[in-house]
Amino acid sequence: MVEAYIALGSNIHPRYKFISEAIEQLAFHEQIEVIKSSAIYETVPVGYTEQGDFLNGVIKIQTNLASVELLAYCQSIEQKLGRKRSVEWGPRTIDLDILLYNQENIETEQLIVPHPRLHERAFVLVPLYDIDSHLYIPVYERTVEQLLSELADDEKKGVRQWKLKNGENASGPTES
Repeated sequence: MVEAYIALGSNIHPRYKFISEAIEQLAFHEQIEVIKSSAIYETVPVGYTEQGDFLNGVIKIQTNLASVELLAYCQSIEQKLGRKRSVEWGPRTIDLDILLYNQENIETEQLIVPHPRLHERAFVLVPLYDIDSHLYIPVYERTVEQLLSELADDEKKGVRQWKLKNGENASGPTES
C-alpha cells in the first residue's frame, strides 16, 4: 500500500455536501482507505477571483491503486458530482487534486506529483499541516511546516477554519 494526500475544494452550494460526498466515494472504493482528514477551511478564491469562497480540506489515504488509476477515480468522482471545466480556476462543485503519492515524483501529461503549486497555496498547506506538519516533501527539500512558514502573511490570511476535525463548526453558518 502507498500513502497519498488529496486536496478537496468546492465553492458551489452545497459546498460541504460535495466535499463530504467526495470523501465518502473515495472511502467506498475497495482499494482506498481514508486514514486522516484535516479540518475544513473557508478560503478566498485564487486566480479567477470573481466567484464565491471555497471550502477546502486535505485527506490522507492508503491505496493499492497506481497513481494514474487514483487520478482516474478522482476524476470520475468529480464528474459524478457535476464538475464542469469551463473557466480555469473557476467555480466548481468539487475539485480533487493528488498532492503527494508515496513521496514519488511523477510527471506525465495527465498528472504531476507533487502538485506543482502545492508550495504556493495556503489553502493546501494549512490543511496538510493539520494532518502532518512534519511531512517532508523531497522535491522542495522542506517539511510542510517550513513551506507554510515561508508563505506571505497575505496568502495565509485568506484561509479561515470553518469546520473542526471533529465535525463541529468553527465559524460561520452551517451548510447542508
